[in-house]
This record gives sequence, C-alpha cells and structure tokens, in this order.
Amino acid sequence: MTFESFMNSIGIADPHGRGWLAVVLTFMFAWIVTYLFIPKVRTFALKVGWADEPNARRLNQEPRANAGGLAIYTGVLAAIILAGCLSPIVLAKVQVAILAILLGGSILVIVGFIDDQFGLPALFRLLIQILTALLLVVCGIQIHVIYFGAPIDGILSVIITVFWIVGITNAVNLMDGMDGLAGGVSFITAMSLLAASAQFETRAAATLICAGVAGAALGFLRHNYHPSRIFMGDAGAYFLGYVLAATSILGNIKVTTGTSLIPTIMLFVVPVIDTSQVIIKRLLSGHNPLSTPGKDHLHHRLLAQGFSQRHSAAILWGVTLAGGIIAMQMQGAKQMAIVVTAIGIALLLIMTVWLRLRAIVNSPDSSIPPRPDDNP
Repeated sequence: MTFESFMNSIGIADPHGRGWLAVVLTFMFAWIVTYLFIPKVRTFALKVGWADEPNARRLNQEPRANAGGLAIYTGVLAAIILAGCLSPIVLAKVQVAILAILLGGSILVIVGFIDDQFGLPALFRLLIQILTALLLVVCGIQIHVIYFGAPIDGILSVIITVFWIVGITNAVNLMDGMDGLAGGVSFITAMSLLAASAQFETRAAATLICAGVAGAALGFLRHNYHPSRIFMGDAGAYFLGYVLAATSILGNIKVTTGTSLIPTIMLFVVPVIDTSQVIIKRLLSGHNPLSTPGKDHLHHRLLAQGFSQRHSAAILWGVTLAGGIIAMQMQGAKQMAIVVTAIGIALLLIMTVWLRLRAIVNSPDSSIPPRPDDNP
C-alpha cells in the first residue's frame, strides 16, 4: 500500500496538501504547550493559593493546585493560532465557527476560574452557560430540527441546542472527580470527533478544534494521571465540555427522528450516562441534583466495587472508546480510519500512562496523593 492510498483509506482526500499536516501539527503543538506549561502553572498556583484546600468534604491533606484548566486553554489557543499561520486559507473558511466556539469557551474559562477560587452562585453559572450556548446559535452553530414544520422547528432547534451545550458542559464538570478521568475521556472524545469530522470537508472547523483539544487533554493527562499533580478545575472542565459539545454539532446536524442524535450522544456516552443516573437518583431521593454532593457517580461505584483509581479510569476510558467507535461508524467514517483512530488513541494513552508511572518511580517525591472528593 502506497502512502497516498493509505491516506485516502483513512479519509484524507489530498495527501499532498497542507490541511492534514496542519491538523497533525495543531495536535502536537497543543500537546507540547500544555505539557510544558502545567508545571509552571502548578508552581504559581500553589504560591498564590489557587488550590483546593482541605476541608470536611475533601480527604486531601494539603492544598492541590486547581488551575490546570488555564494550561489546557492556553494549549488549545496557541495551537489554533499556529494552525492559522500554517494554513491561513483553510482557517479563513471556518473563522466564524472557530472564533465563536473559542469566545464562548473563553467566557466559561473565566467563569470557571472565578468559581474555583472564590465560588459563584449556581444560577449565575447556569445563566452564563445558556448565554454562551446562545452565542453559538447566533453564529449558526446549532442542531436543526426538521420535524413539525416552521416556526416550531426553529424554536425547538434553539431549545435542543442550548440543552445539549449546557448539558454536556456540566456533564464533563460533574465527571471531574477522579484522577485522569475527565482528561482521558475528553481526549478520547476529541480524537473520535476528529476522525469523524475529518471525513467531511464541511466540518473543517471541528477537525482543527478537536486536534487542539485532543492534544491539550493528553498533555494535561500526563500530569493528572493517578496520582495527579494538578487538577483542571471548573475552568478546564467547562472549557472542554463546551468546546466538545459545540464541535460535535458542527456540520449541519439535522434532527428528523428521535434517534437522529444517537451518534452524537455515543461520543459522550460516559458523561451522559453518569450525569443522567446521578440526576435521576438524587431526584428520586428528594435532593437537588445540582447542589447535593454525593458519592454516586460511576467512578465512585467502581471504587466501591474494589477497583483502584487507575483501573476505574481505564474501564471508563474503554467505555468511552467503544462509544466513539460506534459513533464513528454511524457517522460514516471509513473502516480504516476507525481502526487507525482506535489504535492511535490506545497507544497514546499507554505511552502517557507509562511516562507518568516512570516519572513516579524516578522521582517519588513528585507523587501527590489523589483527590478523593466528589465534584457534583
């Protein structure tokens, strides 16, 4: 098999063009920037008090830096800027979509960071999330309902879009309660989205953004795998959830039946199942699902069954990858592209875990006990 035929088999129509190279370099640059930036962010965060302090809800015995989201955001932003320099013509075609997603993500990074350090009312955070979702709608990024007929479809399109964006944003944040979980799931989801979107020219914006998010999430995971050295905080979780939710509906998604969204939902199978079962259980017990802390997330259930944090993360990574493979198949990705993506995800995760474990062995003092608290 020649290089050109292999590239065509995984969905790259122009192997000699700069488009696919820009995607690869965007991923690599986001990965490197995030990985190198996190130690400096961690040192500064601990110095100025940007950390989760021990309290009655948390079992950690020392402050833990919670500003990892700033490094993730910086890595993605730097990578997108690099992509613009490498392939300005390609980026020019999707500037509005990329800028809209990055603007909304930037707002949520600020809100999440303030909430991490000082606390913000839940209603205020929800309002900002709704506004950033509406920003996408205004810029033409939305789920299109084609079922009942105008004008009802237009209203439903906006409602479903806002519900999807806000729901996934909070689902990723709710899932961020165990070392390596949110970062690993976000990496796998971004890679699956990248592979699916790369098959279609109309989803160029999603492809570039997913490359940056995947690289940044992997760079963060190198420091966040158990035992973690830093947490992403609400700033990172909001940003990853929002950007992934937004990119998942790029490309003119149309809802014509009740099953139209299944491929997109499968990309987020772990956060969707986790959040859904938590909300249902808390509602049935008469508690507010958004403000009531508890040990009822999927990772808590795995830990209660005797699995370690590392094994629990691996199990949920596996479920996420399975969902991503199903989603890629349902969205029409080529078989070779699915196989290469799955193998690539597995190898990158194995390499990241191996490097982290080797660093722990070589520098035992760098190991930091995990955060066992819930993040409802």
